[in-house]
Amino acid sequence: MENTRTDLVIDCHGHFTAEPAAFHEFRRAQVAYAEGRGTSPGAYPGISDDELVEIVGINQLRLQQERGTDLTILSPRASGMGHHVPGQQTASEWAHLSNDTILRICEMYPENFAPVCQLPQTVDGDLGPVLDELERCVEAGFVGCNLNPDPSGGRWTSPSLADPWWDPLWAALERLDVPVMIHASASCAPSVHTTGAHYLAADTIAFMQLLEGDVFERHPGVRVIIPHGGGAVPYHWGRFRGLAIVRERRLEDLLRNVFFDTCVYHQAGIELLVEVIGTENILFGSELLGAVKVDDPQTGHAFDDTLRYIDALELDPASRAAVLGGNARRVYPRLDALLTRQGR
Repeated sequence: MENTRTDLVIDCHGHFTAEPAAFHEFRRAQVAYAEGRGTSPGAYPGISDDELVEIVGINQLRLQQERGTDLTILSPRASGMGHHVPGQQTASEWAHLSNDTILRICEMYPENFAPVCQLPQTVDGDLGPVLDELERCVEAGFVGCNLNPDPSGGRWTSPSLADPWWDPLWAALERLDVPVMIHASASCAPSVHTTGAHYLAADTIAFMQLLEGDVFERHPGVRVIIPHGGGAVPYHWGRFRGLAIVRERRLEDLLRNVFFDTCVYHQAGIELLVEVIGTENILFGSELLGAVKVDDPQTGHAFDDTLRYIDALELDPASRAAVLGGNARRVYPRLDALLTRQGR
C-alpha cells in the first residue's frame, strides 16, 4: 500500500549501539574494577568527532534515509546500562559518560536526533544520584529518560514501580515535564536471554505493577512509554482487563498515562497492537539498530524496519499522523518545543 508522508516521522525508540571498540574496552575495565577484579581504568580518552561522524553516518543516519524516517529519539545502549554493577560512583560516572556521548551526537545532527538519558540506578542505591543526573540532562536539552524497573538484572529486588519509594522520581518527571520509557538493562541470568526474554518480561511486569498501584492518582502528570509493543500486554489484554476489574479499576484509565511503541517485528503483531490499544496511545518506534539485526527471509526486509508495518495498515490520515509523529510530540513536550524552534 502506498502512503504519502507529509509529517515528520519520529522514531521514539533508538539506541546508540555502534560504539567503538575502545568504548567497550573502557566499560569492561570499569566493571572489572567495580567488581574487585582489576585496577581503575582512569579517565576515558573519548571518541573523536571524526569517529562519531563516521559511526553515525554508516549506521543510524544511513538507516534513517533508507527507511524514510526523519528523527530518532536516541539513548544509550539499553543492555549496556549495567545497573547491576556494584557502586554508585561507577553508575554515575558511566551514566555521565554515556549521556554526554548521546548529547554530542544530537548536537552534531540536531535535525536527526533528540536525546534521552539513562539514569545511574544501582541495586542498593537511593534516588538522589538518579534525580541529579535527570536534572543535569534535562537542563542540557534531553527530552526524556529511560527507567530500569529491575536494576538487579533479573532478580527483581527493587520496589515495585507503584511503591511510594519511587515518588521523588515521579514528582521530578512531573515538574520537568518529561516522559519516561520503561527499559530494562542486561539479564544476569544465563538462561534468560536479554532481548528475547528479559526485556519483554520486564515490559509486562512493569505494566502489571502500574496496574496494581496508584502512581497516576498520586502523579497524574507522569507519562510512561512501555516499549517493544508492551511485551505480552496487548496479546493478553483480556487477562489484564479482568485483573483490573478485580481491583475495581479500568484499563482505559491507565491509558491516560501509559503509551506503547511499535517495536514489534511482524505485521500481525502491529495489527493486534493497533486493534487492542488504539492509535492514540501508540508511538512509532523501531529500536533502531536494536535487538534483531537481520533481514526477514520471507520479505527481504529488516525485521526492525517497522515503518513498513505501519505503511501496510489501513489507517485514516489523522491516525497515521498521530502514530508516526503527533503522539511523540504530545508525549514528549520538550521534543515538540525543540522541533518548533527548528521550524518543524
